[in-house]
Amino acid sequence: MTVRWGLIGASTIARQFMINAIRAQGDGEVVAVMSSSPERANTYAGENGIPRGVSTLADLLSAGVDAVYISTTNELHLEQALAAIEAGKHVLCEKPLALTSADARKMVAAANAAGVVLGTNHHLRNAGAHRAMREAIAAGRIGKPIAARVFHSVYLPESLQGWRISKPEAGGGVVLDITVHDADTLRFVLGDDPVEISAFTQSAGMAGGGLEDGAMCIWRFKSGVIAQSHEGFTTKFAGTGFEVHGSEGSLFATNVMTQKPVGSVLLRTGAGEEELSFDREDLYARSLRQFHAAIRGEGRPSATGEDGVWSLAAAEAALQSAKSGKAVTIDPKLGSAA
Repeated sequence: MTVRWGLIGASTIARQFMINAIRAQGDGEVVAVMSSSPERANTYAGENGIPRGVSTLADLLSAGVDAVYISTTNELHLEQALAAIEAGKHVLCEKPLALTSADARKMVAAANAAGVVLGTNHHLRNAGAHRAMREAIAAGRIGKPIAARVFHSVYLPESLQGWRISKPEAGGGVVLDITVHDADTLRFVLGDDPVEISAFTQSAGMAGGGLEDGAMCIWRFKSGVIAQSHEGFTTKFAGTGFEVHGSEGSLFATNVMTQKPVGSVLLRTGAGEEELSFDREDLYARSLRQFHAAIRGEGRPSATGEDGVWSLAAAEAALQSAKSGKAVTIDPKLGSAA
């Protein structure tokens, strides 16, 4: 069975990663793209070999699509996802699923009621590096996990700056853009859920409109693990990384908070140092492979709608903590509560 995809949003991420990932499946094709600008829709369709460009959601949903990929600005996700679900389409949505975890829960409930697949495009859990770390921890290779650190402060390319640094109403800012990814990746690698967060945010010169372009967070997990994360748009030379320290060993992952299948993972224990091997499959191709399998009734998307609710609840709590100066409880069922 061929899965016919419609793109909601003529976006950079779709062009750079998702179109190729869909086509790499063998049973996937992109049949239509929607942009609010008819001219942009048609130009984008032509440039990317997509048969049809449309400018309304109704036209896209009636273009013979089985599934949609949503990569519009964050404030549009809820309405577009609910319309697609109501039309019986499977939905893979960029993070954050919505502007609030309450709205994200509406999306999950609607998809469950309609019997369609809803996935969150948290690409990092598809990286071989992060799966190697998760497997090493689960196998007890570092003993009992104690602490983690995530380095995910980058330089936001000029081509992506736009609404992310200027429009609070569109869900801009580094927390909704990157902290959501770190929340999901920490959950995935540790196999554990965060329960509390303390956060500081900053405006280091890139973002306007009262938005933050940097954040540092301290997390506490159900198991007692504590973690710290640094997210940013303004550090050109920082590099990225992820460390997990346990009672019997430590994992050091370098250059892994990225969209590409790169980086390295070092395991250090009393026996010495070992570089872990892992597959270098394209992160988005793996995501689409699992999403197609879920459509066939085989397993679940790599990141479910529920995973998207978790990461958004964590980001909400981070923003609330930064505003209040207090630690905030993370509860995906209730949203954040002081």
